[in-house]
Amino acid sequence: MPTLSSKDYRAKHIKVLEGLDPVRKRPGMYIGSTDSRGLHHLVTEIIDNSVDEAIALSAHHITVILQKDGAVLVCDDGRGIPVDKHESGVSALEVAMTKLHAGGKFEETAYQASGGLHGVGASAVNALSARMTVIIKRDAKYYIQEYKIGKPIYPVKTISESEVIKLLPETIRHMPYAISQLSSGTMTIFAPDPAIFKITTKFSYLQVKTLVRERAYLVAGLSFHLFDERQDKQAHFYIEGGIKALVSHFNRDKKPLHDVIYIKGQSDGDLPVGVEVAFQYNDSFTELVESFANVINTHDGGTHLTGFRMALIKAIKEYALRNNLLKNEDVAGDDLREGLTAVVFIKMPANDIQFESQTKTKLNNPEAQSAVYAIVKEKLDEYLEEQPQTARKILAKVLLAAQARVAARAAKDAVIRKGILDGLTLPGKLADCQEKDPAKSELLIVEGDSAGGSAKSGRDRKFQAILPLGGKVLNTERARLDKIVKFEELKDLIVALGIGIGDTMEPDKLRYHRIILLMDADVDGEHIATLLLTFFYRHLRPIIDRGHLYLALPPLYKIEHAKTIHYAYSDPGKDAYLTTLTSDKVVIQRYKGLGEMNPEQLWDTTMNPANRTLKLITVDDALKADRVFTTLMGEDVPPRRHFIQTHAKLATLDV
Repeated sequence: MPTLSSKDYRAKHIKVLEGLDPVRKRPGMYIGSTDSRGLHHLVTEIIDNSVDEAIALSAHHITVILQKDGAVLVCDDGRGIPVDKHESGVSALEVAMTKLHAGGKFEETAYQASGGLHGVGASAVNALSARMTVIIKRDAKYYIQEYKIGKPIYPVKTISESEVIKLLPETIRHMPYAISQLSSGTMTIFAPDPAIFKITTKFSYLQVKTLVRERAYLVAGLSFHLFDERQDKQAHFYIEGGIKALVSHFNRDKKPLHDVIYIKGQSDGDLPVGVEVAFQYNDSFTELVESFANVINTHDGGTHLTGFRMALIKAIKEYALRNNLLKNEDVAGDDLREGLTAVVFIKMPANDIQFESQTKTKLNNPEAQSAVYAIVKEKLDEYLEEQPQTARKILAKVLLAAQARVAARAAKDAVIRKGILDGLTLPGKLADCQEKDPAKSELLIVEGDSAGGSAKSGRDRKFQAILPLGGKVLNTERARLDKIVKFEELKDLIVALGIGIGDTMEPDKLRYHRIILLMDADVDGEHIATLLLTFFYRHLRPIIDRGHLYLALPPLYKIEHAKTIHYAYSDPGKDAYLTTLTSDKVVIQRYKGLGEMNPEQLWDTTMNPANRTLKLITVDDALKADRVFTTLMGEDVPPRRHFIQTHAKLATLDV
């Protein structure tokens, strides 16, 4: 498929379908939601437009800046969006930024493997931004247009280089990848509209860093430069190892059983599909699989992932049968998931790729499934025959998983027969809420019976359910499913959530759409929270992926002064408040546990939606907890010793 040079990429290649009103009326249709996940979808769309330029072999550097004022800047050294007059009578840039489905990716000349399908990317971001500025450099000239809530403030106009430099953040003003230093490129600055994103307009450095790092692994020769002006942080990525390096990165804290297996190929036919797969087994009990379609992380998988799983089970079972390595065991698809780390990456022509929705989280092309299956099956068959030692290591891992699956099924069936996991009998400790609509309900998971009593008394029974957990939670770092479903505290939690666990999990049946970990603000509370985060990440991942898991941040101090009460949530917060007081008659109470609060205090500080502070748990948070527990609870002593020595000075003593 041909690509267009900067000279040939003109207004005639921009197609228009509709305006932006539908985006503001129904933002969820275009970005999935208006919470933190939808917010980060905005920066994903703009970055992927720049990645498209790299795929077209036109861009080599992408810069992303999280600015102090809450805006985001994305700049690339690609061809620059066309600015000549479109057939509609206005500049092609204005069309691309103010009309849905307006983009060169609908043309047959669109470059292959584009990420910004449907062209809703930039224009949808514009519609949902309070303000946006786009600066283009083409043919040694600068062009600018500004927008407010998706509408242009003035027509596209030229601007001098000195004026451009004034608009650049100090962070990159004199760097070689600033737009003023480039021969061509596009720079976009946007600030999300708080009228749309009512929960938060604050971008997470870690989430953007993950997004950028993924794309650096997927697009060879592309440099990323990420800056966070709010925290004075930066990260730079240039990775030549591709998805093989990404698998090694995922497994860096685990014990691999073999070298990374890498498969690459392209299907024949009218619709070519480029396929890259890398995978490696480790000694853990959990799976980590990421799938990508044209650099877009398809969090919900899709046909390409299905093709990979089908090829993997088929190749391994056939190898085992050919070599008489299967006795009485029956290997199922789930048995291949234990300890598997894999990346599946397909590339297709942009105008042929199909997702289940505008949010692009699940691939729908049947051609992708058949292409991935055929290529992986053929090349994995060859690999297993040529590498019998690796083949036998993988098969041994799979057979152990099969045995564990049988044991887990027996344990779970035994529990179901008692009427526990079937959802008909809720745990006795659960104080359920009256509301039956999951979207309006929340479950607060509380540490200990004492705090549980205060929470039950102080809650709003209409929409708040309480589940107290007594004692420590099982460390799921090295626990199989049969052990987990027998552990009383986790069994109660699984039943309360209502979605099941393992291969029978049904995320759509979740009984509460806000699950809140309400733990003491001390070392024990942090420990239990980390254990729970690890459990959710390893066994209930869809709850995190869908943005349903939160961590409550209870106050550390109660400060009484002149008949007023103030709650401080940190030591710096306490000290800052004390400096504002004039009287010496101050009473400070340090909360060591939620049980020390009466129901009214717990409601006012931690449970009342109008006053409380909640942290949305992301995959990054859970992955961090998982890595900590791999280090602290795993079998390797040197990493554990290094971690303790490194972080000992940061430990919190709360006795």
